[in-house]
Amino acid sequence: MRATVTVMLKNGVLDPQGEAIRHALGALGFEGVEGVRKGKVIELDVADGTTEAQIEEMCEKLLANTVIESYSIALG
Repeated sequence: MRATVTVMLKNGVLDPQGEAIRHALGALGFEGVEGVRKGKVIELDVADGTTEAQIEEMCEKLLANTVIESYSIALG
C-alpha cells in the first residue's frame, strides 16, 4: 500500500524558499504570481494493514515538525 504525506509550513510561518521562488519566477517574466509556499511530498510504501493512525504517528515523530508544519495523508 502507498501513503503520500504532504508537509507544508503552517500559515503565518515565514517561507524564505517560497519567496525566493516567487522572486525568481518574476525575474523570468512570469508576472502575477503573488505567493509561493514550498513544501515536501513523502511517499511511503507500507505493509497492507498499516493504519492511518500509524502513519500519523510517523508524521508526528519524524516526518513533520508539527510546531511549524502541517501535514496531510493520502492513502492509495
